Amino acid sequence: MNFSRKNPIQTKAWQKLTAHFEQIKNVHLQEMFANKIAREQELSVEFGDFFVDFSKNRWTSETIQLFTELANELHLRESISLYFKENNLNFTENRAVLHTALRSDEKEIVLNGNNIIPEIKSVNEKIETFTKAIISGSQKGHTGKAFTDVVNIGIGGSSLGPKVVCNALQHYKNHLNIHYVSNIDGDELEETLKKIIPETTLFIIVSKSFTTAETLQNANSIKNWFLKYAPETAVQKHFIAVSANVEKVVDFGVDASNIFPMWNWVGGRFSLWSAVGISVALSIGYENFKALLQGARKIDAHFKTKDYKENIPVLMAFTSIWYSNFFLTSQHAVIPYSYYLEDFVPYLKQGFMESNGKSVDRNGKAIDYKTGTVLFGGVGSNAQHAFMQLFHQGTNLISTEFIGFCNSLHGNSDHQDVLVANMFAQAKALAFGTYGKKTDNPYKEFKGNSPSTTILIKKLTPENLGSLLAIYEHKIFIEGLLLNINSFDQFGVELGKELSRNYIESLHESASKKSLLMQFYKNNQ
Repeated sequence: MNFSRKNPIQTKAWQKLTAHFEQIKNVHLQEMFANKIAREQELSVEFGDFFVDFSKNRWTSETIQLFTELANELHLRESISLYFKENNLNFTENRAVLHTALRSDEKEIVLNGNNIIPEIKSVNEKIETFTKAIISGSQKGHTGKAFTDVVNIGIGGSSLGPKVVCNALQHYKNHLNIHYVSNIDGDELEETLKKIIPETTLFIIVSKSFTTAETLQNANSIKNWFLKYAPETAVQKHFIAVSANVEKVVDFGVDASNIFPMWNWVGGRFSLWSAVGISVALSIGYENFKALLQGARKIDAHFKTKDYKENIPVLMAFTSIWYSNFFLTSQHAVIPYSYYLEDFVPYLKQGFMESNGKSVDRNGKAIDYKTGTVLFGGVGSNAQHAFMQLFHQGTNLISTEFIGFCNSLHGNSDHQDVLVANMFAQAKALAFGTYGKKTDNPYKEFKGNSPSTTILIKKLTPENLGSLLAIYEHKIFIEGLLLNINSFDQFGVELGKELSRNYIESLHESASKKSLLMQFYKNNQ
């Protein structure tokens, strides 16, 4: 069994969707609600602690049915099944895509003739033992003092995933302070070093290949800083690594027993469920880390088994393709109404734009339809006072996903009521505006008819966060499948890396060989 490589716009279902779009493209959401009293009930999905309202999208049950036909024509169900077992979904790099195995409760998932579940379990046990020892203080630094701080050194998925989880779940954190160093910007590094004490800090270097330029430069700079205060032998007590390149890690000075493996079948931006998430387990404790995995596992089961009309990730992917390829939108916003999810949108930006920003299909042919949407957003209600004016009265059609929680973590229900009321109000204003109401002031007219999906969750817990993250992972996957692209390679980031190496070398050339821009840079250092 393999995934489809068919051009979606050449399917019968796509042609039906095109005709259907012509029929409803100018119908206002106000009319859609007026014509269907039970619209919200019909176009919403409830699952566990989640209630997802799709009714404020510019579509109907017929739209969903036609997308279901498209999914069937492109063998989506078979591809979803393949996604959870041995596969070659990342065929351009000849890699399997099996990050879902990291949170699976299956006893056997076979890859290349080997059951990978025992190895995953073994690594998780190692993470549990190690993190409990650090948190309890039984495992100490080289001077015999317990650790107070943890610095995660990595970039991309080796930083963004764990960082979004740690910050989102800071309500559950213990006494350890977690810091993330990802940028090659030396100023960021120095600001982090100002906050920590060498003898009570644990450093985690996260790099699958242990060759990532930014990560290695930061790691070496931190090591050199550390050795100003400690002997070389202390490195083995203060540095651990998450990597697939054991030899290079040992050469760096990390003890082999302090290396946690990464696997070729886990893409970086989907890796927080693995040992890459060890900073999460250190921050909130291993039991909460397990709950995070449990939440993702619940959505995996939902995703695998539910009909498309009740399948949250699938329906979310349908909306994305509907707007990008039929309404021809190029932008999508995600607005979480929670202070704790401040890093959520940057995390999603990497996931979606790195995964589905492709212009060549799975047959190696140039694409003549829309793939990849510019994703942006911010925390509500701050977003209302920043960029949402454009949504309400601008000329661009922008689809939005609102994320909110029924309960405040600190029990402040008065504030939570106002916060959630703002979220509901924004969704309603975008949908209906002042449509049908007379106004003598054109500056105060709101066109409405701007689509949105609202995700309402009972409470921000480790388990519910795991579910939310998994929903978006599966949304990425479905979009890629239906648009016939490989969501799991990332060749687009390589050219800039190559050119940066050339520029680093040219900075040391004679002045006559430098560009004017580089001369200005060197002359003003």
